[in-house]
Amino acid sequence: MSVRDDILTAIRQSLGAPAKPPGAISAESTALAAESAQSRPELPHADLVEAFAARLTSVKVVGASVDRIARIEDAPAAVARYCKTHGLGLALALQPDPALAALDWNGFELHAAISGDEAIAVAKARWAIAETGTFVFHSGPASPVLLSYLPMHHLCIIEADRILGHLEDYAIAEAGAAPPRNVNFITGASGTSDIEGRLVRGAHGPAFLHGIIVDPGLSEPKSS
Repeated sequence: MSVRDDILTAIRQSLGAPAKPPGAISAESTALAAESAQSRPELPHADLVEAFAARLTSVKVVGASVDRIARIEDAPAAVARYCKTHGLGLALALQPDPALAALDWNGFELHAAISGDEAIAVAKARWAIAETGTFVFHSGPASPVLLSYLPMHHLCIIEADRILGHLEDYAIAEAGAAPPRNVNFITGASGTSDIEGRLVRGAHGPAFLHGIIVDPGLSEPKSS
């Protein structure tokens, strides 16, 4: 027997409870897992990409915008479309992620470091969660934390196969991985209604959030 078994046996003996057979423990575990799955909030769509996009653009929930592209190589064009729609220039802070650095950003003015008055930041999220319309960022050399806080417009790129259904799926996906110094869960633009109950966007971070979903199954770009 292991030390763990010794401790559990001592606890059972002190409680006067007989040890449960392994089969009974396994059955209880299966029942609890099924109960957890049944209690999960229902997603608006069975397809995770559609569910995430719907939650992300829901005015009552997140209120962000979204663009869908077929390849990561199409990301600069998607960023340019967003900038044109909002009357913005092409100067931006780019996350130092190798996948983004390898793209063709011709015509853009890229900033290696973000400033306090940065208009735009473009970053690649580690995960997205369809249940809440949330982007997940892990801090690290290729993902500086300030990119999520300082720009007026935060443009987040996420690959379709990195979209998870529910929050607990994120915990499962990262099980056993080395934890980062910071994890940022971003659900919509920054906002507060502390003063007179009026919503003020950009109070503690970006005033606008825009998602760019890389979906290889897409035939042509799609915005909403």
